[in-house]
Amino acid sequence: TSHPDSFHTSTHCFERANRLYYFSFALFVFNLFCLHITCLQVADLYCSACECALCEDCLPAHEDHPKVALIQALEQHRSRLQERLGAVQNRLPQISDALSLVSEILQQLNNQRASIEEDIQSSFEDLHKQLDVRKSVLLMELEVTYGLKQKVLQAQIDNLTRGDGDITTTCTQTEEALAEEASVATLEVEHELEERLKELAILRMPCQPEENDQLDLVMETDGLRKSIHNLGTIVTTSAVASQSEAMGTGLEQCIVGHPASVTIVTRDKSGGACKTGNAILSAEVFTPDGSIVDGEILDHKNGTYEFIYTVPKEGNFSLALRLYDQHIKGSPFKLTVSKVSPSTTTRRGKSPGQKKKGSKRASSALGTPRRKTQNPIEDDLIFKIGTKGRNKGEFTNLQGVAASSSGRILIADSNNQCVQIFSNEGEFKSRFGVRGRSPGQLQRPTGVAVHPSGDIIIADYDNKWVSIFTCEGKFKAKLGSGRLMGPKGVSVDQNGHVIVVDNKACTVFIFQLTGKLIAKFGSRGNGDKQFAGPHFAAVNKNNEIIVTDFHNHSVKVFTTEGELVLKFGSNGEGNGQFNAPTGVAVDVNGNIIVADWGNSRIQVFDGSGSFLSYINTSADPLYGPQGLALTSDGHVVVADSGNHCFKVYRYLQ
Repeated sequence: TSHPDSFHTSTHCFERANRLYYFSFALFVFNLFCLHITCLQVADLYCSACECALCEDCLPAHEDHPKVALIQALEQHRSRLQERLGAVQNRLPQISDALSLVSEILQQLNNQRASIEEDIQSSFEDLHKQLDVRKSVLLMELEVTYGLKQKVLQAQIDNLTRGDGDITTTCTQTEEALAEEASVATLEVEHELEERLKELAILRMPCQPEENDQLDLVMETDGLRKSIHNLGTIVTTSAVASQSEAMGTGLEQCIVGHPASVTIVTRDKSGGACKTGNAILSAEVFTPDGSIVDGEILDHKNGTYEFIYTVPKEGNFSLALRLYDQHIKGSPFKLTVSKVSPSTTTRRGKSPGQKKKGSKRASSALGTPRRKTQNPIEDDLIFKIGTKGRNKGEFTNLQGVAASSSGRILIADSNNQCVQIFSNEGEFKSRFGVRGRSPGQLQRPTGVAVHPSGDIIIADYDNKWVSIFTCEGKFKAKLGSGRLMGPKGVSVDQNGHVIVVDNKACTVFIFQLTGKLIAKFGSRGNGDKQFAGPHFAAVNKNNEIIVTDFHNHSVKVFTTEGELVLKFGSNGEGNGQFNAPTGVAVDVNGNIIVADWGNSRIQVFDGSGSFLSYINTSADPLYGPQGLALTSDGHVVVADSGNHCFKVYRYLQ
């Protein structure tokens, strides 16, 4: 349906059809009544061929026609009428649901329009302010530069004017003295004039210009005009979920610990392929008891997308692919995850003599870390909070974790579209968040951080911006809208700047709290300064940014200018190796704590990236850990996403 009003039109059509059926039945009964009045003798028969009641006079003309009892014909006619009425009425709930859904989308569209209009107004007002500020700065620079040059030249003019006056006066006096008769009386005056003329003859005067007259204005307006001409664009797509489809082996099966992919083709309402990107897609791989896998969606900018994911455990899963929060064709899909077989391992190019790790992967996925050396630090589980659900203290796919200096633990509860707050002891304090795509609402919160001012910073993956809330959960502002593609993790550096890890763009952004972009670095790839699905970030005492590079199975440390300082880690199960790292934190000694998602463990490294130990999680194994932070009382808190809870461990330094 191309217009919401057409749903009302459809409803009216069904009501009209009902009235026509009732009218036809009434007309049928009326004809029988008229026949009864017209015919003196009515036979209780009905001609099925001619569809009319018969009187005794009509019987000869319908002798060869099939006939039934009139009362039976009436019952059959009414039964058919009732059946058709029921079939039509059964469509009304479907139409009502569709009407509600389309009305909701229309309302969201209106909200988006209002939000974008506000962003446009705000952006251009900010540009006007910046232009006015720049204008003032240029005028001030002009006055200062002019003043300095003018002061030098004016001082030189004053010196030359004084010198000119002194010479002119002395020469006039000398000429007047020479015009008089020479005498003893004028000898002293002439002597003074002679001394003065000697001084003036050797007096150094600033006869060469001590400054120049250059004052030029360099305004590179061509590039700016072009930038302004191309400034901003309205992004949308005609894709609808009911016509869009997915393909690829990753829809049905994958191998434990190995990346799998699915291709999504978006289509419009007529089934035509969309040619542009930027559609809002979400994908989840989950077991019957809840979501556990958070993969990466790549936008090819041509209407097709790729979902890349890795499952840490074998079993039967479901893969849900949604476009604008609606399931695409066939979603959710049944997914079978199996271990790597020896034959498969050999075909992939590993030497037959190489040690196979397929048998160990299952225990890894269940969360028991395999220690090749005795862990020198025996840390214990202090407590865990949460089960699967939507109430207070319950979670569905918890992601980011933050800890404040005031003794609070903050959890980004992604699928419940909220942030829940607890004390360091695990006591529930509050929660906030309303699902939606308008400013102040949350669609898929993944990262959370606490600013030194007390403000709460939330990365909203699906809304493609970062929201700022007060410590009480009141919305203040958003930043990064129009720049971010899929913000995953957030952190705060020592200057109070907001560090945003954009999972989709494979870029790290640095913003002021006001929303001004300070710097950005990174691109998609496997190089040292590139990322493949980066997740979370932390900041050390040197104000260096530590980023977990999910699909490159490494941790990278950068300066705020984007220069690589350190890189460590490789794909594997051994000490210092990773299978898709996620959460990261730094302790007071500069040690780096990393959540190893695919291996379901937590590793500890020193500031140079050398492996130190594991956090002992064997008492209650992790399952796909995500965000990680250090509490104000020195403990490690981690989002145990697969178990729908967060856990706090004793961490001895």
